[in-house]
Amino acid sequence: MSEHSAAHHESGPIRTPRQLLSASLLGFVVPIISIIGLASYVASGHKTSPGSSDMERSTNARIQKVGRVEVRDANRPLSSGEQVYQAQCAGCHASGALGAPKLGDTQAWGPRIKTGYDSLLQSALKGKNSMGAQGGGTFSDLEIAGAVVYLANKAGGDFSVPKTPEARQ
Repeated sequence: MSEHSAAHHESGPIRTPRQLLSASLLGFVVPIISIIGLASYVASGHKTSPGSSDMERSTNARIQKVGRVEVRDANRPLSSGEQVYQAQCAGCHASGALGAPKLGDTQAWGPRIKTGYDSLLQSALKGKNSMGAQGGGTFSDLEIAGAVVYLANKAGGDFSVPKTPEARQ
């Protein structure tokens, strides 16, 4: 191979590290920007701007309430622990979903029962591991406490059903 031909193979359009960096960035950035621009163009084709189609609905969506007040009958009869279990707890505790100890599983409930009623009640009200907080929902804390006693006692616990506090005069 001649000296002229070897020199010809070593030369190319990129001669410096700066040129290499520029070419690499352009080769990467330009296609990415093009793809993003094209995707934005295609995705925005059939959308209406907020408020342009139904002004009343969009206004109501913007000024919707943040919270709500729910008035409950304070004199309604309380649900039993078993009723609360069936309505709210059985979804996980009947099947053992997400690691929940099953109803009547003495081996799984044993260590939990040893922590005591107060600990079990706090876990139920505030949530623990995969179980979300049960307090503040459909049932009162007293009704949740009844369900805790029901579950624990079905697995060998010996907790008393919580009593309704006496009305103040």
